[in-house]
Amino acid sequence: MDLARRFLPVVIGARVGDAMGAPTEGLTAEAIAERFGWVDTFSGDGTDDSLMASLLADALLASGGRAGVDEWAAEWVGQRDRMMARRDRFFVSVLHVAEKLRNGMSPRRVAAGTMPSSSSAMCIWPVGLVNAGDPRAAATQAYALAALIHVGEVDFCQDAAAAVAAAVASGIRPEARMEDASAEALAALHPTSGEAMRELISDAIDLAGKASDYEDFRERYFARFSRRIACDSRETVPAAFALATLAGGDLSRGVELAANFGRDTDTIATMTGAMCGAVGGPDAIPEAWTAALGRAAVRDAEHLAARLATLARSMVAERSRLLQTVPGLA
Repeated sequence: MDLARRFLPVVIGARVGDAMGAPTEGLTAEAIAERFGWVDTFSGDGTDDSLMASLLADALLASGGRAGVDEWAAEWVGQRDRMMARRDRFFVSVLHVAEKLRNGMSPRRVAAGTMPSSSSAMCIWPVGLVNAGDPRAAATQAYALAALIHVGEVDFCQDAAAAVAAAVASGIRPEARMEDASAEALAALHPTSGEAMRELISDAIDLAGKASDYEDFRERYFARFSRRIACDSRETVPAAFALATLAGGDLSRGVELAANFGRDTDTIATMTGAMCGAVGGPDAIPEAWTAALGRAAVRDAEHLAARLATLARSMVAERSRLLQTVPGLA
């Protein structure tokens, strides 16, 4: 099967999740129901979740898949005008990092003092794709990249990004279920320093399994997992894993559950869409989504999926070639 076809539901799932969750962002579940009823349609091109993923994909493609904080920072600086043109869509701490980079601060230092957020986890799915089938490699690279935004007291946000990237990488495998992807993602986190995020995600998945229905889960989730800041990855990432599990990995259902969940809906739906897109297979994209996106947007997603698939294959070939140079390894 063409690898690009396997990647496409991840690209579209993340983008549609962002767009479907954008109108409900910041609202409670009750306010969403009162204002919109049940949200299952979308329009527009999303928020900073999609823009940040685009910057990250560009960094991966420009570096042959080896991007770290320096390469990602270079995209922020090189595409600063693009970011500033849509600065109203970016989280304030991301804009702060962008300004520090513009003024010459080292990429290894710009994250000091940033607040907790999901700014790395929400856009990390391209890392899962280029490391398709290798969740530990995806987590390792995600840890390195997330350090551009989150270090020190908020380094648990690195764990969040690593978990999402690893779940996407694992979910791409044939016949993978959301349960499989979640288990491998949790195993890929740092054994000691990642334990807090591992427990949060595990507890959220367990809560989803015990809830009587979606509404019951949502009520119990916010009673237990809410943080002072809605975009805190300790709230959003466990929610995305739990909702993807509650949906059984179904792409359309997962994104709808997330878009109607409340609080940071665009980010939760983006991550849920990426993970469900990975396990859903090439036929997971609803025809209604394709029609709503329009041919130009679909072609753009297909082009990105194809480029990331080519990069993933080249990275595997490069690793294989290097193994051949060491006697006894190959």
